[in-house]
This record gives sequence, C-alpha cells and structure tokens, in this order.
Amino acid sequence: MTDPNDLTEREFIALFARRSGMYIGRPDVRGVTCFLNGYDAAARRGGRPLLDGFHEWLIANYIGHPNSLVWEALIELIALPDHDRADARTPEQEARVLEVLFDLLDKFLAERETAE
Repeated sequence: MTDPNDLTEREFIALFARRSGMYIGRPDVRGVTCFLNGYDAAARRGGRPLLDGFHEWLIANYIGHPNSLVWEALIELIALPDHDRADARTPEQEARVLEVLFDLLDKFLAERETAE
C-alpha cells in the first residue's frame, strides 16, 4: 500500500484520478473539482498551492485568448467545445470532462516539476 504522504503532488493526483470514488464517493465532475479546489486551498495554506497558474496555463495552451471563466469551465470548454453549458451533461460527457481534466492537470504538473 502506498502512503499518500510519500507521493509528489503529481503522483497523488494520478492516484486520485485512478480511484477518485475512494476519496469522494460518486466521482462526477462536480465532486472532483470540489475535491481539487479543497486540496488546493489546504496546500495553499502550506505554501504549495496545487492549482497556482493552472487557469493561465489552460488559456495559454488551449484557449488562446483572454478568458475570465474559472478553470473548471475552461476544462469543460476544451473537453466539450460544442456543448451548450445550459444543458445537463450525459454520463459520457461527464466521463470525457474528467478524462480531459486529469490529462491536462497531469501535463500542467509535469511541466511545473520540470521547471523546478
């Protein structure tokens, strides 16, 4: 059994991505983003925020123009560019958003590890 305290942020998020239901119950987009925001808030208190710069990174690498949407909405825009946000997501769309979220977050964290 892996001790989460021995993992890097990137390794922990990968573990969370594989077994998010173990941490939050039903692993849907809302629950995952709430967990990540809570994790970020706790990490920020410790001086090492998880999501610091993620919003700007998404805009620079995937949106290409200034955008005031929160990072969660940017992920949905990237994952489901033709989806009307007023409509509920299907289970397939939920799965797609989570797949894109964890993929992009891993890329962001990998770049940040390389830059340190």
